[in-house]
Amino acid sequence: MAKEKMTVAAAMVKALEKEGIKHIFGYPGAAICPFFDELLHSEIKSILVRHEVNGGHAAGAYARVTGKPAVCVATSGPGATNLITAVASAHMDSIPIIAITGQVVSSLVGRDAFQEADITGACEPFVKHSYLVKNAESIGEVIKKAFYIAGTGRPGPVLIDVPMDIQKQEIEFEYPETVEIRSYKPSFSGNKLQIKKAAEALRNSSKPLICAGGGVIAAMAREELRRLSEMCDIPVVSTMMGIGAISTEHRNYYGMIGVFGVTTAKLALKECDLLIVLGARMSDRSVTDSEVFEGTTVIHIDVDPAEIGKNSRVNIPIVGDVKKITEQFTEELNDMKHTEWQDMLRQSRLSGGEKAADGLCCHNAAYVNPKSFIKALCAALPSKCVICSDVGSNQIWAANNVELTEEGLFITSGGMGTMGYALPAAVGAKTADGSAEVVALCGDGSFQMCFMELATAIQHNINIKIAVFVNNYLGMVRELQDNNYSGRRTMVDLSGSPDFLKLAEAYGIAGETVYTDKEAESAVKRMADSDKPYLLQVMVDPTEKSLIE
Repeated sequence: MAKEKMTVAAAMVKALEKEGIKHIFGYPGAAICPFFDELLHSEIKSILVRHEVNGGHAAGAYARVTGKPAVCVATSGPGATNLITAVASAHMDSIPIIAITGQVVSSLVGRDAFQEADITGACEPFVKHSYLVKNAESIGEVIKKAFYIAGTGRPGPVLIDVPMDIQKQEIEFEYPETVEIRSYKPSFSGNKLQIKKAAEALRNSSKPLICAGGGVIAAMAREELRRLSEMCDIPVVSTMMGIGAISTEHRNYYGMIGVFGVTTAKLALKECDLLIVLGARMSDRSVTDSEVFEGTTVIHIDVDPAEIGKNSRVNIPIVGDVKKITEQFTEELNDMKHTEWQDMLRQSRLSGGEKAADGLCCHNAAYVNPKSFIKALCAALPSKCVICSDVGSNQIWAANNVELTEEGLFITSGGMGTMGYALPAAVGAKTADGSAEVVALCGDGSFQMCFMELATAIQHNINIKIAVFVNNYLGMVRELQDNNYSGRRTMVDLSGSPDFLKLAEAYGIAGETVYTDKEAESAVKRMADSDKPYLLQVMVDPTEKSLIE
């Protein structure tokens, strides 16, 4: 391909086109205007968010739906620093995003110029790599490397900071066809001897268990997980990020583990004699007892060697791509049965313990039960859907009650626990796949951190659905204060919040308020049937619990 003469800003756009980017999420400012000006000549559609952090969240959800790096853009100074929370959230959940920021002109860098911020320094703990572009001619190589780093190995965010004067310089541009970074060689195939050792351990196990993490979904290994589970008759539990790695209705799936997990999943983790960890960090929210794996053979499969053994003991570590290794692992195995083990777990699931744990009993009938509401919502949605959950009580209600087929996807902020995530994530998910039904589940606290993105949905004709659980409290913090601080409630009362239905109407969005369980079934159907954005205000008991005691 012959070199073309163009500005760096034009080259940036051309590079994004070469990478197959169809949409970007951003907010303009003077330091990034040369880039946005060049976007006018491109078929890339720019989605104007109402706050930079939401552009990052939208890009993150877009990446999770497509499985490829997505792009968010902001200007220098406060525009760039507003992105940091989204970048950190993507880092914790291994989401590949390319964050492009404008910077003050090169001669003023380091001199405290107007709207200057050392964004590469500020983001250093939260990125796989970052670039401050000082050489205009390097822009093609920088962007090619950024996409390669973000999307390979353990996915994650990469930051590209481009001074305004660099964007305006003319260069002879040619986008690289390939890239190779000598110091960056992520593993793909697992060690064959370790895989054989793991297969032998499984053959000798009577109570094996698979714990699926977000890495299964990131590696697009859901089919490989299902095949392994079915062929070897292995029960499956998941971390919060792993929800949807296998259909929640699959006979071998027993729910989420951890602090907020369900009874049978916790029992399975405690009683198993062999644990296969697939693409999970086994963080403090997933494994609460450091001695839980005593006497258990632990096989940990992850693309990031730094995660293996970091939080729990491991007997057989295997580094590489979860999809590829699961395929290799399955090839070493034959059909198995673990009837007594499965019967034990299924009996636990049917005994009624789960019903008590997820709160479907002992409910105040004067309000909507959020758990049964989520089940009714899932029943009304098509099999191809994306459910975006915010953080707080609503997240736990969703995680333990959402029902997904193989086509469904559950998206939330897991590692960072970022409030205000669900609505912009829904915008990003629906932009990525317009054929999927996309719903944001929010609490009344988290929704007030991001409701301005209703305007983004209206402006860009993004047909998302929103359910806001209203209990007039920061519910999870209120519950923690009640349980651990003798009921002393501090700064958790959300009095003064608006009527969210009227707020939606101000944006031109239809909706309704749901007061009881009886109203929920018809309300979620009307919402699902709407071909425009729709909001349900769901009234929840102020004392509704999320913690399982």
